[in-house]
Amino acid sequence: MTEKFDYSLIDKILEAHESSSTAVIAILQDIQEHYRYLPREIFPYLSKKLRVPQARIYSVATFYENFSLNPKGKFVIKVCDGTACHVRKSIPILDRLRSELALSDKKVTTDDLGFTVETVSCLGACGLAPVLTVNDKVYPAMTPDKASELVAALKEEL
Repeated sequence: MTEKFDYSLIDKILEAHESSSTAVIAILQDIQEHYRYLPREIFPYLSKKLRVPQARIYSVATFYENFSLNPKGKFVIKVCDGTACHVRKSIPILDRLRSELALSDKKVTTDDLGFTVETVSCLGACGLAPVLTVNDKVYPAMTPDKASELVAALKEEL
């Protein structure tokens, strides 16, 4: 995927954090919020601007699970597989989503970058299980059929 990166946007993010090497996590969060992932092209740029070894920035980006080095879809669907959700059958929901979007545990994002489907250990909404989120909006008491309806509605927004 070839994309032009707006380094002026990154410069604004750096400026907001006073180009502080102690703000690497916050800077990466702001960059990911814009691109929905951390483009590899930014690491040498950040290294130069922050005067920090590129390996250190990369190690932060790969240590924290919330950071992604791979492009994510417009709609990021997180299926909870914590105990409460698992017991209430979250896996059939995950299987349905993967089936409908031609995804797997290895391929988590559609080719058109419309959808990303991930599992998470817990979404903190156990009383509403099984739960999934779409771009952090919670959808409680899900079923495979409700998940299919949700995907159909989201496809209309692409």
